[in-house]
Amino acid sequence: MGEQPIYSTRAHVFQIDPNTKKNWLPASKHAVTVSYFYDSTRNVYRIISLDGTKAIINSTISPNMTFTKTSQKFGQWADSRANTVYGLGFSTEHHLSKFAEKFAEYKEAARLAKEKSQEKMEMATSPSQESPAGELASPLTPLTPPMENINGTDEICDTTPNSDSRPEPAQNALAFAHSPAMTKHWEAELEALKGNNAKLTAALLESTANVKQWKQQLAAYQEEAERLHKRVTELECQSNQTPVIKSQKTELNQTIEELENVLRDKEEEMEKLKEELENMNDLMEQKDTLTQKLEETELRSRVLEEQLAGAEQRLEENQEEQENFRKSLRTLLELLDGKIFELTELRDTLARLIEEAS
Repeated sequence: MGEQPIYSTRAHVFQIDPNTKKNWLPASKHAVTVSYFYDSTRNVYRIISLDGTKAIINSTISPNMTFTKTSQKFGQWADSRANTVYGLGFSTEHHLSKFAEKFAEYKEAARLAKEKSQEKMEMATSPSQESPAGELASPLTPLTPPMENINGTDEICDTTPNSDSRPEPAQNALAFAHSPAMTKHWEAELEALKGNNAKLTAALLESTANVKQWKQQLAAYQEEAERLHKRVTELECQSNQTPVIKSQKTELNQTIEELENVLRDKEEEMEKLKEELENMNDLMEQKDTLTQKLEETELRSRVLEEQLAGAEQRLEENQEEQENFRKSLRTLLELLDGKIFELTELRDTLARLIEEAS
């Protein structure tokens, strides 16, 4: 493979809100691997990050990009091709500094690679741009630029006039015969290039229209995902209340056990009082008081049992509702991840087509 990872780290990935251009939207629920890749076939550097099978970062480094540290553990850069701003949150300041150093290093490498490519293009086009101005010495001795000879080899025809001998008429006629043939050849090449350019322009216009539609769909998907994330947060808050209900249930059970123990103690005390009552009439008032306390305790115990039953029923209903919602939420998130991954692949294909067309 021409593309290999050259540096990797872990960070929380964010993207700028396309609507407000101010708020950050989390692209991953947890820290993911962020890697620098080098494509030796195209001589380009890219930043790629995957959350499962979904590509959440696919950014090609260009010389005009800048990585900015906005805090001790957070940095960002803008990608004009992806029409977004990426943000990375690191666990330590050292990881952020290391990532920034690599960004500057590969940015400089991308700049040097671009300059070398431009130099090669200039060197390749410079022979065709240089016109033989000094060859128009006389209208009686017309000269032609270097070209392939009639045998089809790469040897250059020497048409420079010699001071000791004049060019033969047959040689001049052969040189003039090459010019119309080369002109027709380049005219045919020009027409083919115009046709290809028209096709690419039509494809680009169609792709631009499709990109606008896909952006609208992506915005709708992002709004739906944001709404689902808010709902998940609400459910998590509700689920956080479950331990409180369980602790209340435990406290109620302990209270009931304590009350039962107290009840048994009171019953034993009542038995003792009954035995003493046979001999002591003065204890009758104490018996009535204890009986009243016992009734109040039983009433309180029944109220607590009813509250405990209601709490258990509400807990079961909440758990069942949360489980059903989580199932539907997982299904929607899987569908949303698939759509976003398809849109990312289409965007990468369009970016390659645009690069090839340019």
